[in-house]
Amino acid sequence: MSSVNLMARLANLWRGFVSLWVSDIEKNHPEIAYENAIRGMVDKYTKLRSATAAIVRRREEIDARLTSDQRALDQVNRDLEAALATQQDDIALILIQKKEALDAAIAELNQDMQQANGDAEEAKSALLSVKSEIDKLKAERDRMLAQMKSAQARLAIQGQLDGLSVDAEVQALDKVRDHIKNTVSEAKLARELHESDLDVRLKKLQSQSGNITAQAKLDELKRQRAAQASTQRQM
Repeated sequence: MSSVNLMARLANLWRGFVSLWVSDIEKNHPEIAYENAIRGMVDKYTKLRSATAAIVRRREEIDARLTSDQRALDQVNRDLEAALATQQDDIALILIQKKEALDAAIAELNQDMQQANGDAEEAKSALLSVKSEIDKLKAERDRMLAQMKSAQARLAIQGQLDGLSVDAEVQALDKVRDHIKNTVSEAKLARELHESDLDVRLKKLQSQSGNITAQAKLDELKRQRAAQASTQRQM
């Protein structure tokens, strides 16, 4: 008894594992879940259509029997009128019995026909309902899978944006900026060092002295020319 209980518990445990495994697969692949659901609905629709066809066929068979019995009853009524008109009582008695049997059969067939019509309408309604559910499920599948793909695309883009780092590019530019600034600073420093060099300062001083001497000579020449001009005017 305990082994039977153990096997039952193991079976339930296994079914639970399988159910969770299938559930995880369907979450990761929703198209599989929708296809399985649609396939199940289509199988149900196929079976229901076969059952509906059988009900419709039974209704057609009842209708054919009803038509045949009604035709036979019409003939019996005509024969009965003829037998009564010709006073053939023995034939009339047989026809009356046949008429009663046909009346009972037709009454029963009418009940069967009414039931068959109801069954057929109910089956067709159920068939249309299942087909409508299949169409709705297909439309939902297309809509939901489209939304899923759109959401996945957005997540992928967001993931790329989140993982996109400009630190390396910024650092590279910072290094270039630093290099340019250092180069400019080195150039300024070289110029300042050049200008502060003694030889440079001496050459600069000599250049300035030469300018002063030339300016003095120019002033002297101007003074001499002015003196000569004044002497000539006095003469």
